[in-house]
Amino acid sequence: MTFVDIEGFENVSDGIFWAMVVVIGLIVVVSIFAGIIQIWLMIKYIVYNRTKNSANINGADAARQILDKHDLQKIRVSTFGSFLFGNSYSHYFKKVRLRRLTVKKTSLSSLAMGAQKSALAVLDKENDPDMKTRIILTPFIYFGPIMFIPIVLIGIIIDVIFFQMGGVVSLVCVGVGLALYVIGFILSLMVLKTETKAQARALELMREDGLATEEEIEKIKSLYKLYNIQYVNDLVLTFLEMILRVLQIIAKSQQSSASRN
Repeated sequence: MTFVDIEGFENVSDGIFWAMVVVIGLIVVVSIFAGIIQIWLMIKYIVYNRTKNSANINGADAARQILDKHDLQKIRVSTFGSFLFGNSYSHYFKKVRLRRLTVKKTSLSSLAMGAQKSALAVLDKENDPDMKTRIILTPFIYFGPIMFIPIVLIGIIIDVIFFQMGGVVSLVCVGVGLALYVIGFILSLMVLKTETKAQARALELMREDGLATEEEIEKIKSLYKLYNIQYVNDLVLTFLEMILRVLQIIAKSQQSSASRN
């Protein structure tokens, strides 16, 4: 095994070094693509938010109509967030949340979001298996990945105070944090699956209730597709960051081993 001797990467095998270079390069490329998609999504969202829908109904009323039709009067429609994101459905709080900038507008964007988030509630009521799994695992989906850094920091602090930088506890904490990272990534795939299922259901509901014409359905479908692409980009970035963290841990281990020798 050969080792590179570049400042900051002393005593790291060339395989690990170049793997890190490739992963960092991929992160840059995916980040640029994600930025382009986000801008495209924002533009389309704004354009459709200025386009009145044929049913002349706002997002809150569309959500309420779909919920009431499926005997979900207990689910409230509330306002949440002010920018591009903030639309959601909460099983635990019995709410469909729609962001302030669209909730009262009779636009295509408002209709699309109101229908899709209320469709999640419909899937929940119908005991959709994917939706049931998502609800059970919700805490892990949202809090698993963000626990990586706090857990690692706790490990380092314990090592500094009690083990004089022996690194044993911090290494264990890195493993635990990384496991949560992996679990969060896997569960995020479940979120994407239920979101796309709700999108398909929302399109059906809008057709059934005459909330949108076929032309509007196609426009809303394109908006949903951009949301999905952005979500996939985020998943890919998370996956690449996870790989980079593993490579960094291996590199650190090689450096520590070399310094002891």
